[in-house]
Amino acid sequence: MDTAAPSTAHLTKVERDLEFLLDCLREVLEELGEQEVARHLPRQRETGATPERLPERMVQGYSMAFHLLNMAEENTAAQQRRAKEANEGVTAETGLWGHVLANLRDKGLEARQIAEVLSQVRVEPVLTAHPTEARRASVLDHQRSLYLLLVKRENQMWTPLEQQAIRQDCKRILELLWRTGEIFLEKPDVPTELRNIIHYLRNVFPEALPVLDRRLQQAWEAVGFAPEPLKDPQGLPRLTFGDWVGGDRDGHPFVTAEVTRHALGELRLNALMLLQQRMTGLSARLSLSNRLQSAPPALTARITELAGLLGERGQRALRRNPDEPWRQFLNLLVARLPLDMSRTESARLEDEPGRYREASELAADLELLRESLLAIGAGRLVDSEVFPLLRLVRAFGLNLAALDIRQNSHYHDLAVGELLVAAGLEGADFADWDEPRRLALLERELASPRPFALPGVPIGPHADAVLGCYRVLVEHLKAYGPAGLGALIVSMTRSQSDLLVVYLLAREAGLAFHTPEGLVCHLPVVPLFETIDDLKHSPDILSSFLAHPMTRRSLAWQQKAAQNAQPVQQVMVGYSDSNKDGGILASIWGLYRAQEALAAVGQRHGVRLRFFHGRGGTISRGAGPTHRFLSALPPSSFQGDLRMTEQGETISQKYANLISAVYNLELLLAGATEATLLARHGVRPEDHSLEPVMDRLAETSRRAYEQLVQTKGFITFFAQATPIDVIESSKIGSRPARRTGQRTLADLRAIPWVFSWSQARFFLSGWYGVGSGLEVLQRERPEAFASLKQQALDWYPSKYVLTNVSTTILSSDLEVMEQYAALVEDGAIRDQVMGMIRDEYARTRRMLEAIWGGPLEERRPHIHQALRMRQPWLRVLHRQQVELLRTWRGLRQGQRQAEADALLPRLLHTVNAIAGGLRTTG
Repeated sequence: MDTAAPSTAHLTKVERDLEFLLDCLREVLEELGEQEVARHLPRQRETGATPERLPERMVQGYSMAFHLLNMAEENTAAQQRRAKEANEGVTAETGLWGHVLANLRDKGLEARQIAEVLSQVRVEPVLTAHPTEARRASVLDHQRSLYLLLVKRENQMWTPLEQQAIRQDCKRILELLWRTGEIFLEKPDVPTELRNIIHYLRNVFPEALPVLDRRLQQAWEAVGFAPEPLKDPQGLPRLTFGDWVGGDRDGHPFVTAEVTRHALGELRLNALMLLQQRMTGLSARLSLSNRLQSAPPALTARITELAGLLGERGQRALRRNPDEPWRQFLNLLVARLPLDMSRTESARLEDEPGRYREASELAADLELLRESLLAIGAGRLVDSEVFPLLRLVRAFGLNLAALDIRQNSHYHDLAVGELLVAAGLEGADFADWDEPRRLALLERELASPRPFALPGVPIGPHADAVLGCYRVLVEHLKAYGPAGLGALIVSMTRSQSDLLVVYLLAREAGLAFHTPEGLVCHLPVVPLFETIDDLKHSPDILSSFLAHPMTRRSLAWQQKAAQNAQPVQQVMVGYSDSNKDGGILASIWGLYRAQEALAAVGQRHGVRLRFFHGRGGTISRGAGPTHRFLSALPPSSFQGDLRMTEQGETISQKYANLISAVYNLELLLAGATEATLLARHGVRPEDHSLEPVMDRLAETSRRAYEQLVQTKGFITFFAQATPIDVIESSKIGSRPARRTGQRTLADLRAIPWVFSWSQARFFLSGWYGVGSGLEVLQRERPEAFASLKQQALDWYPSKYVLTNVSTTILSSDLEVMEQYAALVEDGAIRDQVMGMIRDEYARTRRMLEAIWGGPLEERRPHIHQALRMRQPWLRVLHRQQVELLRTWRGLRQGQRQAEADALLPRLLHTVNAIAGGLRTTG
């Protein structure tokens, strides 16, 4: 059993970088007259010197200190990876290309086998804007700039004066941060969230892509493979992106049809501006003269053809660079982009004839450019100039990202009910019909091409919203084809009819079309299985859906349009709600078992499943190290193609800086490739002797978790022992915290549920029930417990769960929990619920240490040390938050709302500061 502890030698550098940044901040504060704040800023070597109470602006100072610590840790990790690679080679760092390729080679896989799968791997991070990012965009921008300066200091070439200049730049940004309010005073709207997402899609990921490709090519050769298979852009893994901002309408009243239209337009406009910028730059560099080498006939013929197609624009492109045919060709390609850059104030889309409609047209022209340069022996220019542009087009196309449309199944039911009433039929209560009755109606209606209502006629709020959105998608399809459109995702899928209903609504809007064989839907309909019970039923639901004639027809049509080798059905699995209703162990293992069963269903129906993992930003909602997460999935679920959400603050933590973005994307691509190859070649067996043990643990841990959340008074305890009311009052996201506004646990989104428990240091959803499950196993099945203890940390699925639970237990703080529990007014409720939590916390810690073979602080020193650095500062902030909560709630109960409103920003500052210290929200 491998329990080797990671090194904590990095702490010295973290402390050194942190002290530099804190010294700069102290100087700035003193110069601004904030001597008291400067004096009380945390000093790493004086961890005991923390004040009992903080002046109001000290919370902002602590918050900044936490972000500086996070920055120092991020930089240290990056520099250590670089040093390790420099000293030990590209195979040294776990999870990256060098390590993965060496591992595959050592397991007997040949370069040919690996290259064959590489070209089939497709990974798609999907960016979302759930209400978890507690920092404003302007603050994130300043922090990005400061991080780059911290990296800049690593260079040993700077003179003392140059180092001094870097230090002054750091102080300038720190002053900007101090003078910039950290919290949202107004709730951000969807276009604001979209601009943040587009920043990454246009500025970060395009810069990361060529670095990723180069690292793969370098690692490939470093492990002894011939370079030829990776010379073709089609031979590398495909990285694409998805987007939910502007399309995710599940419980989000502000995502209207017009917002979706705006999102699609902005994504396309920014993709074209990105391409225009890159192609114009390449044209400026590719100054090959026709006098020194002759352009191949195919290139000159295409130049003549394009110039004629583009008319006067084409002639202007030719006149700019006479005797330089490669530049002329690129000028023509730029002129073909459906983009009007003539306006000085802004660019706009231009769809007149002759312009590119689809990315495949541009890719074909760039492929001709590549072949023309190879024909004259300019292979180096192909590798350095054209190859990256082809990869850019393949990744981002003309739309940057695929916009998914997500809506709740119940909302769809209400829309159908309104349609039935509008058509003069019975069905206002369609949402309450049993499954046979629903299916009978749907089978009858899906056999007919006629809609219920005429276009443009108001029907009802739910139907109008759904159909209005779908008609925007129809507009896009007519103008540009399916590129840029993702899937129609059905939240809370609980039956086959929940999916077939979408076909009916698509027919109504023209998103489904009639063929001689019957109706066909343009876009894929995707189930989202979220709760533990829904995951258990998911194989039967998927099987009946795949067997339906309209699904078969639609998948076949989509297969042909995408030129896939076989039909592809996307299935989304949710980590948040399954955790909220069953606890972490039941959730993760339920997801594992469901994916195994779903993969078998796909195989039986001759359909390749593309799993879409709805992971959140915290361990409770599926987060964890990417490569370990991928290794812990069932082998049968890997077919080289997956999507996963990147949510809230996770996006800025992983991708705000280029170095971090490259690292995290490489983990994702390399991990997906490794898992696919090991599964395909049977290196990682499907069955393991611990699987029945995990079944038992999942069930017993779920019972313990359910006993807690169903305890009388638990909701009251949750409402008073956590700052959930403050979080619901915050302005950190455009989406409401509750789906329908009901004051129930079921209606509360998983994000504020997890966020509030983490703020109060319970981290309840990340460990509760695990101790009970392990204790019951040890008592009733000692031989099974012994087997688990021996193998748990060697088998990826069990190791992943237990590692994540250990992290949340270490992050929890019983002393702080007691402080928040004291806010519960009913003593009987407080004593009962807190007693259950206290007992399970001790039980879980004890059982985990039995598995790990020692104290968690010793077995997980990296996590322990990171928390130890933060603990003194955090405890001060927790005390402050508890006092403010007590006062704020008292003001609200006393009907002194104006005073409560005035106090709220101070409370929100503590939320922001604690989130920064823990590096987690929801």
